[in-house]
Amino acid sequence: MSKQVGIIMGSKSDLPIMSEAAKALDELGVSYELTIVSAHRTPMRMVNYAENARKRGIKVIIAGAGGAAHLPGMVASLTSLPVIGVPVKSSNSIDGWDSILSILQMPGGIPVATVALDGAKNAGILAASMIGAFDARIAENLDKYKKDLKEKVEESAREVEMKGWRDRLED
Repeated sequence: MSKQVGIIMGSKSDLPIMSEAAKALDELGVSYELTIVSAHRTPMRMVNYAENARKRGIKVIIAGAGGAAHLPGMVASLTSLPVIGVPVKSSNSIDGWDSILSILQMPGGIPVATVALDGAKNAGILAASMIGAFDARIAENLDKYKKDLKEKVEESAREVEMKGWRDRLED
């Protein structure tokens, strides 16, 4: 079975953040591949990855990068697949804003869906939602996930309402 989502990042230092996308996809039953593709240090690897992703069965690409964060936009310029950009607050980043703006401010014609700084979990959920629009099994998994979120909030609300807020600060 081919992988449905490609998770790529600019360097190994992005892995703690980008692994959250993989965890979300695992939970939602979406297959994926994960690798390192640097726009600046391995540009030909990036070109090859983007140009051949569809042939390998990839339906959505999640690309995370810090600093100048060119990876998501460059990949989006090389493929017609949807690309979700994850700005990563890296050691060479200026409070993450450089990464956010580098991914968010794409020129017309090269869209990149952008999630919050270090928001790889949401990128995974968004990729699953894109696939779930055409795959009933993934859609059912997403519906269950959202129902579970709702139940957790309702449970927390009941606890606070019944026991008060003072004892809930530690939870």
